[in-house]
Amino acid sequence: MIQAERLILRPWRAEDVAEFARVTNTPAVMEFLGGVRDPEEFQGSFDRVTASQEKNGFCFWIVERRSDGALLGFCGLKIGNTPPIEGEIEIGWRLREDAWGQGYAREAAEATLEWAWRNLSCRRIVAITAAENRRSWGLMERLGMRRLQDLDFEHPDVPIGNKARPHITYAIERPRSG
Repeated sequence: MIQAERLILRPWRAEDVAEFARVTNTPAVMEFLGGVRDPEEFQGSFDRVTASQEKNGFCFWIVERRSDGALLGFCGLKIGNTPPIEGEIEIGWRLREDAWGQGYAREAAEATLEWAWRNLSCRRIVAITAAENRRSWGLMERLGMRRLQDLDFEHPDVPIGNKARPHITYAIERPRSG
């Protein structure tokens, strides 16, 4: 578990699946993620993140607000599985719409990066997003990530012609110690 000023990042519990789907499976949140999905599909997400936590010691953790325990979404790390970032450590986030614009995503991402630098030996952490998802790449830039234009790509899981197919890649290098 990671504690930030206003947030807790923690592993998923089975009872999180329905609430996560309820608060994040909306047209606004899913705009660049393939659109609203059948809520039953979120069980597969749960299975993947819990397997990652067990195997790697990290996943896209649940983000919970400390003041009231509300589930705000997820933020964390995974092993990238999409070329051109396959095998690299990838940071990602998804928060419910009513949590946007309050600094929660940045706080969760900063806490995740701090955890990663303390616990992992990777030289950099990458992130990807749809080129049109300005909120997401704006956060990447505020985190100090830089765009790697040579790693821009067409996401193979997004249909040809869909506005979310063109993806961009960002990375942040491990801070130098001392």
